[in-house]
Order: sequence, then structure tokens, then C-alpha cells
Amino acid sequence: MDGISDVAVGVKRGSDELSMYNSPNSGMSSISDGTSNGSDSKKLRVEEAPPSRVLHIRKLPNEASETEVIALGLPFGKVTNILTLKGKNQAFLEMGTEEAAITMVNYYNTVNPHVRNVPVFIQYSNHKELKTDAGNQRTQAVLQAVSAVQSGGSPSSDVQEALAAAFSPVLRIIIDNMFYPVTLDVLQQIFSKFGTVMKIITFTKNNQFQALLQFSDPVNAQQAKLALDGQNIYNSCCTLRIDFSKLVNLNVKYNNDKSRDYTRPELPAGDGQPSMDSSVAAAFSKDSNSLLGKIPGALNPLSAAAAAAAAAGRVALAGQSGSSGVLLVSNLNEEMVTPQSLFTLFGVYGDVQRVKILYNKKDSALIQMSDGNQAQLAMSHLNGQKMYGKIIRVTLSKHQTVALPRDGLDDQGLTKDFTNSPLHRFKKPGSKNFQNIFPPSATLHLSNIPQDVTEDDLRLLFSNGGGTVKAFKFFQDHKMALLQMSTVEEAIQALIDLHNYNMGGNQHLRVSFSKSTI
Repeated sequence: MDGISDVAVGVKRGSDELSMYNSPNSGMSSISDGTSNGSDSKKLRVEEAPPSRVLHIRKLPNEASETEVIALGLPFGKVTNILTLKGKNQAFLEMGTEEAAITMVNYYNTVNPHVRNVPVFIQYSNHKELKTDAGNQRTQAVLQAVSAVQSGGSPSSDVQEALAAAFSPVLRIIIDNMFYPVTLDVLQQIFSKFGTVMKIITFTKNNQFQALLQFSDPVNAQQAKLALDGQNIYNSCCTLRIDFSKLVNLNVKYNNDKSRDYTRPELPAGDGQPSMDSSVAAAFSKDSNSLLGKIPGALNPLSAAAAAAAAAGRVALAGQSGSSGVLLVSNLNEEMVTPQSLFTLFGVYGDVQRVKILYNKKDSALIQMSDGNQAQLAMSHLNGQKMYGKIIRVTLSKHQTVALPRDGLDDQGLTKDFTNSPLHRFKKPGSKNFQNIFPPSATLHLSNIPQDVTEDDLRLLFSNGGGTVKAFKFFQDHKMALLQMSTVEEAIQALIDLHNYNMGGNQHLRVSFSKSTI
């Protein structure tokens, strides 16, 4: 009767552990499911309890803390009470509503809950509420701390430590089967679907790529762990293994391709470190098994072939470029498009070297970026966007370079060489521009604004192209501002028209896409 005895104790009459509350059904063992403990069919079958906001949790590891048990319920709603039966490796958890409890049980029926990497079992209790001794101050303190964190407050110092173990905002991430490269940016894009990612540190330990990632809120860390642990980033590989870190705060010294503090963009890149390598931020499989295909808007998922090309680009021998840096852009508005407009737009994601609008097919162009990583980045962000009223298509070209017209041949200005352009955003190692690469958005970031230029001047300038300025906000020093157009298409147009616009006194406006809204 193993399968039942270690459950029935939770409610049998006179049980010491449960004398703290009165059970209407004392003596009944209907909360066991008998099967989860591995009992076979010869053992007594016991009916499962109907839905209740009190949940019964079994098979907890000996060292499990109350906070770790509470953490199981947090993503589903408010936790209002907890009772742990230490000697029995069991606990009862009371949720704020029955709906929250039902959601939690349904979720854990499909995803095995774990505490300290040990699988635990969760089912409805036949108690409708937990009547625990209010004098149990530690439990009350933990519950108060948790509800403070959930409602945006900060827990008092005496319970911060208790919370930290199970309730840290920092996740430790290990990546198994890493056939394709996984960059810091890839992690940021996946995890930011669950909350604000503040800091990331990546490193290799025991020949495995690992990362520490800090959210602004421990609840987001819990949700991300629940949703992502065991998932594949790419189809059939790069499996995420996620745990809470013992750290509650990461100390990031440098912003580069190994570490990033998103709250401190002014940090240096560090000696000899390449600044942010935003390489394959986009070469992902659209297959349903690919994590980036599953999370809505995580990225514009691209073909598996692009992922393979990107991987080849990263693991190519030194001095060889694996994937081509040339893009083919089609479905362009041939009445409007120029090499300069393509240079400006694609220049947001890399340093454009050459542009050739095809002589016999003027709705298509070849664009040579300075390397395959920049080509991937531009493709992921610009494929499917609207330029001059048409949805453009961006793919990797089979060409390795864009040829210039032979001397003396006039190709009507369709080919332009930008190799020595002063407008390249990324030629300076460690440039802040590396940290400010965002998808096209309706909000634009303006910088290098002359002191005497007013909000009205800028609103007028940006509405001249036919768009509507919806909102505007100067930064404190007035050299920078955020400006929001009514659509992403209008913002793309404004960036093409006004990036490097001469504001007088030889001060040229800098325009890029922003991740902020006003």
C-alpha cells in the first residue's frame, strides 16, 4: 500500500502535521492518485479529488524550501498559503483562486514540475482551504515577501535571503547539442519575451557554452524557466537547460559579445574584445521544433539553410568567409529606389560596401555588406518590411561580391561603391552603435541635434515626407530625442530621407530605430 500511505497521512484523523487545520473529510484518502508513485494495478485505486484551490505536492526532495514550493505556483497567480510536511516530503499549496490552481495542474500535466532537479507530483487536495496556524511567522514572512515581489515591491531584508535560493532573478543556462552558434543576442531575443532582460554573461565551462541571465523581476525568471527549460533553440539541437542561479545580481564590466549590461550602455568593450558580435541573430529554422519559430515575434525565423550558412560563417577557418556578405533584395519600387536609399536603410544593420540595382530587373538589387554576419542581420530585420509602399524580400545571394561597371561604361548610376563612405556606422571597434541594433519600429532615435533646434522644428522636418509624427520626447541634454511616427513604414521612410540630414552648421542628424516607445 506504499502508493497510498505516504499520501493518506496528509489527511488522516489525528495527524500531527495537520492538526493545524480542520479537515471536513478527515480519514478519507481521496487525494492520492495512487499511480504517480509507481503503484501497480493490484494496489487499491483511489479516486482523484475534484478541482480545489489547494494543491497537494508529493515526492519533494528533503532539502526543498518553502520558497521553492511557492515558486511552483507563482507563474499561475497569487499563492495565499503553504503547509510543508517535512518528514513526508510533501506540501500543500493554496492558490488565490480555483482557476489559478486548475491552470497550474493542467500545465504541470503536460510539463513535469521539478524542484532542485527532482520531478515532483501535483494534484488537487480534497481540502478547499488551508487553515494553518497564523503563529507560523516564518511561513507568513515568506508569503508576504512573495506577494510583495509579485505586486512590484521589494521584500524586506530578512526574507530576501530565503527568497534568493528559489526566487532569484538570475538564470543559469547551459546549451546542449550546440551544432549552430548561439550568441548573446539570440539569448536576449528569446528570453526578453518573458520580461526585461537586464544583464547577460556568457562563458564556456567544461567545454559547454553557458550563460547567466538576469531579469528585472524574479517572477519573469520563473516564467522563462517554466516555458523554456528543455526546449530547442533550433530544430533538433541547441537544447536549453535552465536552473536558478545562487547569484541575485550580476556584475558586468564590459559590453561586448561575451557580456552585456543593458542598463549601462556606456560600459567599455574591454581590451582586445570584439564589441557586440550580433552575428547569426537571425538564421533560424521555421520548423515547429524551433523555439524561435514558436515564440510569436521572437525573430523573423529564416530557413534552416540560412542557419547552416550562418553556422558555416562562424566556424569557417580564419581568413575565409563562410557565408556570403551579398544580399539579393527584390520587389523594390523601381520608380523610387536608388543605391543611396538602399545604402541608408541597410546601413542600419551593417556597413554597406556596394549596391547594384539590376539593369534588366530594376525592382531587384544586390547589396554587399562587409561580412556574412551583417548580411544575416540585415536580412532578418528587413525581409518583409515595407519600403516605398512595397513589401521587400531579402535573401542571401550566391554572389560573393558586387562587381563595379567596367571603366568608361555608364550604367545610369545603378551601381554605387560605398567602400570609403564616412557614414558607415560600425567601422569603429567598440562603437555604441553595436549595442543599438533594433528591428524597424515606429519610434526613431535621433542624435547629434544642434542646441538651437526645437521640438517643432523636428516635428515639421519629419512630417514633410508625408508621414505623421505621433509623439516626441527630448532627452535631458537635448542632443538626442525619440520621435514616433504613426507606422513602421513611415519611420523607415523618414530614416531613409533624414539620416545624415544637414541641420546647419555642418551638424548632420543621426537617425536609427529605437526599442523604446514614448
